[in-house]
Amino acid sequence: MNRTTDEGGGRRAPYVAVVGAGEASVAQLADARVAGRLLAERGAVVVTGGLGGVMGAAAEGVAEVGGTSIGLLPGPDRGAAHPAHTLALPTGLGELRNGLVVRAVDAVLAIGGSWGTLSEIALAVRTGVPVVGLGTWQLAQPGVQTADGVQQAVALVLALAAGDLTP
Repeated sequence: MNRTTDEGGGRRAPYVAVVGAGEASVAQLADARVAGRLLAERGAVVVTGGLGGVMGAAAEGVAEVGGTSIGLLPGPDRGAAHPAHTLALPTGLGELRNGLVVRAVDAVLAIGGSWGTLSEIALAVRTGVPVVGLGTWQLAQPGVQTADGVQQAVALVLALAAGDLTP
């Protein structure tokens, strides 16, 4: 049984983290919004760090098609969440919430990058959570599969989340 099947062998919605910088480029924001929309259209629950930038843009894409996005916030204030998130959960953990984001999902899609994004990639690789990178950190170590565009990134991250591909 993998993380996207239930005990009876039936499919359940994959949970996919979309991670990236709070201050992102216009292109990264556009990619995150499209990724959020495509993931939600394909039945995925999108998990983010709950704030703006790539996180908020992904939640906006999810909201466009009536999907579900969960924002795991670094602080104690639910009101700090980007308003497009379906659910906002304040953790009070600061950057340590990155570990929660990674461990709550079946796969990670990293778009662009900041130091926080790098920590999420590292935590995912270290704990065996598949990672797909779109214009993100170029690492010498294996563990991150790269995509050339948002369509390819979404298809790859969903296949990895379902266990149809090995990282």
